[in-house]
Amino acid sequence: MSAIKVTFVQADGAEKTINDGGVGESLMELAVANGIVGILGDCGGSCACATCHVYVDPAWMSVVGAADANEDATLDGVSGIKKSNSRLCCQIRLTEELGGLKMVVAPSA
Repeated sequence: MSAIKVTFVQADGAEKTINDGGVGESLMELAVANGIVGILGDCGGSCACATCHVYVDPAWMSVVGAADANEDATLDGVSGIKKSNSRLCCQIRLTEELGGLKMVVAPSA
């Protein structure tokens, strides 16, 4: 099993690529462990706070998939900045298919 590479684009436009993601790890856990600015994960990944809100690159939405009803309801709390490609990265678990994924950290609500 190989490490999974993902890229976060931070609010200042700086791209930070992480090359050692593991299958099953949440993107929020990976982001917090690697100091991605703007990803806080205040609720610890329980889909309750939206402090790990990202915009998934549109080219990746079919692979990542849409938010479920619970995640969508949490995202409604940041409706002023919610987009069609909004996801909470605590709800995205790494798989081999997500190698190369790129996302933009959403601004604070």
